[in-house]
Amino acid sequence: MKTLFNLVLTLCLFLSAVAQNNTTYWQQHVDYTMTIDVDEKNNQYSGRQTLVYTNNSPDVLDKVFYHLYFNAFQPGSEMDVRSLTIEDPDRRVGDRISKLTPSEVGYIMPRKLTQDGKKLDYQVVGTILEVTLKEPIQPGAKSTFKMSWDAQIPLQIRRSGRDNAEGVRFSMTQWYPKIAEYDFQGWHADPYIGREFHSPWGDFNVTINIDKKYTVAGTGYNKTNIMGDNPYRPVMFARRGKKSWNFVAPNVHDFTWAADTDYVHQQLLADDGTTLNFYFKNNPDILENWTNLQPKTAEILKYFNENIGAYPYKQYSVITGRRWRYGVCYVHLNYRK
Repeated sequence: MKTLFNLVLTLCLFLSAVAQNNTTYWQQHVDYTMTIDVDEKNNQYSGRQTLVYTNNSPDVLDKVFYHLYFNAFQPGSEMDVRSLTIEDPDRRVGDRISKLTPSEVGYIMPRKLTQDGKKLDYQVVGTILEVTLKEPIQPGAKSTFKMSWDAQIPLQIRRSGRDNAEGVRFSMTQWYPKIAEYDFQGWHADPYIGREFHSPWGDFNVTINIDKKYTVAGTGYNKTNIMGDNPYRPVMFARRGKKSWNFVAPNVHDFTWAADTDYVHQQLLADDGTTLNFYFKNNPDILENWTNLQPKTAEILKYFNENIGAYPYKQYSVITGRRWRYGVCYVHLNYRK
């Protein structure tokens, strides 16, 4: 009996190994084009998004799901209830969400969604947008989704929002309707209650229209990065008292940005040719720290290049966005060549 058991076990392991060797690894691909118009006085913005979604999986998809992260920052949300009821809540959240006023809450409200030109039905369930497709997406096929939405930027509780402790006006992560990851386990359409989720990789082309007094820092490169003496200078032009900032980020899994009327932007060229960008508040009290941070960042990049692997992008940005434990204020952005 023992011999038979060992034989069966060996056969199962062999078949398992064969199955694994015959399984082709795949990832979904996204291609976002987005434009937003920011009403900085009311902390709101309207957005338009075109998403070309490539189904590289072996499965037929009859639904898709989007994350609407800002919806977590409302009294009564799942994140709020969880923070009020668990024994060890995140102290950065605590009961702060429950105390937000209507002008301080966050939301992302889709107004229209189409798939390949056909209007879709959808349902908002907390921080998740559930979408039933008119036409299933076949393996290897692409589908184009177009969405318009309205949003309000929450008072910053954690990670993303407005008017944080450092006085940064807008620290914008998880700010757009973001399609959920689909992998060998299926859709990862979990509600936002404390941690974000992994995302499909792809290309981003994002235009941010905002009052001309603001300086905007964002993921990726400027469209006109082959022009001018500064290849990373954002494009700006006047539009109803606003300026448009356009960023292109190839082969990344997210797009983040930050904006303030008092940002200082400095640059340092690392040994490997990577442009290091530093955005920080124009405050004499922190100038020395940010000056000292710049060569240290170059040293860290060199260490990683030599011991981990070559950094695959042309630039790296360190941006004041959120206070960390030891008082270093940054959000790291920007990615690949």
